[in-house]
Amino acid sequence: MAMNFEQARLNMVENQVRPWEVLDARVLDVLSRVRREDFVDAAHRQLAFADLCLPLGHGEVMMKPVVEGRVLQALELLPTDHVLEIGTGSGFLTACMATLSAQVTSIDIHADFTATATQRLRAADIANATLVTGEAVNTWQPGGLFDALVVTGAVSDIPPRWLTWLKPGGRALIVRGQSPVQQATLLTHEGAGRYREEILFETDLPYLTHAEPPQRFVF
Repeated sequence: MAMNFEQARLNMVENQVRPWEVLDARVLDVLSRVRREDFVDAAHRQLAFADLCLPLGHGEVMMKPVVEGRVLQALELLPTDHVLEIGTGSGFLTACMATLSAQVTSIDIHADFTATATQRLRAADIANATLVTGEAVNTWQPGGLFDALVVTGAVSDIPPRWLTWLKPGGRALIVRGQSPVQQATLLTHEGAGRYREEILFETDLPYLTHAEPPQRFVF
């Protein structure tokens, strides 16, 4: 029996995302319109709306729908915002943010992720997202500043260089800490190098390459 994706998408929004305190009408609308099933591998298409992290390859995962909803809500994206995403992954969050903002720049260290996400975004008629293959923890440097920054994998510690990429008033949503209990943290640039920090919720994501906790040696 063929799966009713439209009904499954509605159930995801109403029974998973909304009960997890995601009440922003624009966020709920974009999650209702962007076809999540088109951003997962064919082998996992039937699980596109499940309350699960879906494997992407390279040890990376697609975040649960509830986490994606909380991330989008916390960023409070405006139609004029320019957004930086570190970790393109499937491209689904990229598509949602592009729908809510003016422009998204998304970088991923894995060239196959970038290539596949480019195809998916094109198929979804998303034209305001620029995808880059590169290493963002230590080496890549953007050409400008952003209104919002989101990181789709975890970091042991936040690289200070990332925060210098925010405009005054800009927001960064970063999952940090030690697995299995990591904290989704919102940092707001208040100007003059000051950042207000708010812990939103706990989750557990794979670490970005080069952002893992340092190895501890036992003697």
